[in-house]
Amino acid sequence: MNTLRNAAPGSAPRNLFSYRKYWASRFGTAPFLPMSRAEMDELGWDSCDIILVTGDAYIDHPSFGMALVGRLLEAQGFRVGIISQPDWLSARAFRTLGKPNLFFGVTAGNMDSMVNRYTADRKPRSDDAYTLGGEPDRRPDRAVVVYAQRCREAFPGSNVVIGSIEASLRRIAHYDYWSDKVRRSVLPDSKADLLIYGSAERAIVELAHRLAAGEPIAGIHDLRGTAFMVPRGWLPGEDWAEIDSTEVDTPGLLIRHADPYAMTPEAGQEGGQKAACSAKPAPAASSEGQARGQVIRMHWQSHQRMPRLDRARTAIRLPSYEQVAADPVLYAHASRVFHLESNPGNARALVQAHGERDVWLNPPPIPLTTPEMDGVFASPFQRRPHPSYGEARIPAFEMIRFSINIMRGCFGGCTFCSITEHEGRIIQSRSEQSILHEIEEIRDKTPGFTGIISDLGGPTANMYRLACKDAKIESACRRLSCVFPGICENLDTDHTPLVQLYRKARALPGVKKVLISSGLRYDLAVRDPQYVRELVTHHVGGYLKIAPEHTEEGPLAHMMKPGMSSYEQFKVMFEKFSREAGKEQYLIPYFIAAHPGTTDRDMLNLALWLKRNNFRLDQVQTFLPTPMAIATAMYHSRRNPLKKVDRDSEAVETVRGARQRRLHKAFLRYHDPENWPLLREALKQMGRADLIGNGRKQLIPFFQPPGTGLRGLARAGAVSARDQSLAAGSCIRPRRRAAAGPG
Repeated sequence: MNTLRNAAPGSAPRNLFSYRKYWASRFGTAPFLPMSRAEMDELGWDSCDIILVTGDAYIDHPSFGMALVGRLLEAQGFRVGIISQPDWLSARAFRTLGKPNLFFGVTAGNMDSMVNRYTADRKPRSDDAYTLGGEPDRRPDRAVVVYAQRCREAFPGSNVVIGSIEASLRRIAHYDYWSDKVRRSVLPDSKADLLIYGSAERAIVELAHRLAAGEPIAGIHDLRGTAFMVPRGWLPGEDWAEIDSTEVDTPGLLIRHADPYAMTPEAGQEGGQKAACSAKPAPAASSEGQARGQVIRMHWQSHQRMPRLDRARTAIRLPSYEQVAADPVLYAHASRVFHLESNPGNARALVQAHGERDVWLNPPPIPLTTPEMDGVFASPFQRRPHPSYGEARIPAFEMIRFSINIMRGCFGGCTFCSITEHEGRIIQSRSEQSILHEIEEIRDKTPGFTGIISDLGGPTANMYRLACKDAKIESACRRLSCVFPGICENLDTDHTPLVQLYRKARALPGVKKVLISSGLRYDLAVRDPQYVRELVTHHVGGYLKIAPEHTEEGPLAHMMKPGMSSYEQFKVMFEKFSREAGKEQYLIPYFIAAHPGTTDRDMLNLALWLKRNNFRLDQVQTFLPTPMAIATAMYHSRRNPLKKVDRDSEAVETVRGARQRRLHKAFLRYHDPENWPLLREALKQMGRADLIGNGRKQLIPFFQPPGTGLRGLARAGAVSARDQSLAAGSCIRPRRRAAAGPG
């Protein structure tokens, strides 16, 4: 029998801080995790046990993954070094700290490197918030793959473990927007020994202790939240079963059920079909590829009841990399199966063939308890960048230096967001005492603190301590969202613990104001008017950003976002409590352009809503397909994984062309004269020329200010760049030049 560590249903996992400390704990705590040999010498180290390689500048702050994980491993007694933003053109920088005794831990940083480096239009970004001075190009494309390969080159034979959001979102075959193709799992490309996905604390702590005890990494296959390569057909033990889900369900002939009293199976089946559900023995390969015993593989069709299997010893075989790369429908099917196996309480292992080998995914990690969360955040963080950077400014640090992360996870399930795939949908909250202590640490130790806490939040502002009312129901739940299409009746939406936290935080000596900057789930907030009153009265700095994302039912359903009635209800409460507090405050809504399921008419209706409500958006967001998100599967496959996928599934409206993406973005900025020629052309094609004019109910005017408009058309390919430059300083009306045709 082979089971996952701490994975028995209903059993509590091993406490994160119950391990005996490694012998190197005698060296004490480092002021900063070392980034050079000189710093190691000062600490009295002859080597590092673990070396973390990151694409970010090293900031010793709990909001940065390399610091959080590094300090946690240090608390376990290990000597941890940091290689930050190394020169990846050779292996030299990866030899800076020598060979680690246990493993290299490789991460792209807090952001996916491709999202960090490129815009939604695939254009290179001009800055990098996680680098000194915001300087771009300090990390490679697909940094996890590049860094892992350089670690191998620097020290052949060393253990390489990959993680972070970039590795998490690439743990199986995935659509890559930047190359417009399906790519393999990051595991075979990086040649890493192990991938740790999601919140890594449990897996990385146990891994470090087992490696320190002499266990080879090649045999560590029982950690939740990990993925690794195995021989084709490998299973952990003889009592495991594999469910074949490599094809979409298709209607079949009705099958006459066998006589339950018969001593032998009946042969009479319509059309001569074989049994739809067969249990046949197959040899299970060991880690060396040798047969180890008999394993049951199950194949079934949708019209026959599945046999009962032990979920803890069952793996689901996804369509192979080769299949999903060639067949978008199978890609959508694989995405649906993958996301349905995301609840740690009932998720099964997943396996996907890549050529002659398999990528094996163990179920997601068990969420941390509140005491464990407190322990993770209790490390002696310096809360500032490494001294080697001097006084250089790092934009990401400036943004969060006075903010506090009070929870992780999100049960919203928005299809365009990758938080659930990375952190899970079960909320993990810190205690009041831990959070208040961190505020005091900021007050007493952080230079430049003026008494204002910039945020108490996380992925979402108001999910602190919210959970299912029944742990058994939560463990069995298969829903992708607790709040869509409506808020689940089993969800506890009481915000009282959060209100009490706010009150205690702003009562601390030296704290003048506590702002809330994280995204707010207003559909949850309206369930608790006390919370909205507290938020609006004390914690809004004039503007509150919320994200309806759209106004139309079609796009909202594909996003799994609430309808506008929740927004209107929250708006009424926000304005009422602002008046009662004697404050002039405003809501700033965020919207997404070009999301799957969005038509041109949907964007037009959104633009009209914006004009009716006097919104003129300054910055707008165009949908960016990130790996493994459900919306990305919609974008690539033109199918909807939120529903059962088959060959006849209804196609999803997908905005793919550059011109149409720019048009959808232009609708959000209908007030910008640069967009007017493009919008005029589109309105005429849509039969809505009545919206062109100078009236209050019309969207854009007839006239075009001199020197404007050609830039937007040139981007859309309607006007040449030469005409654009000639007209830039002229008084020619671009609308008329455009009508004459491209020059």
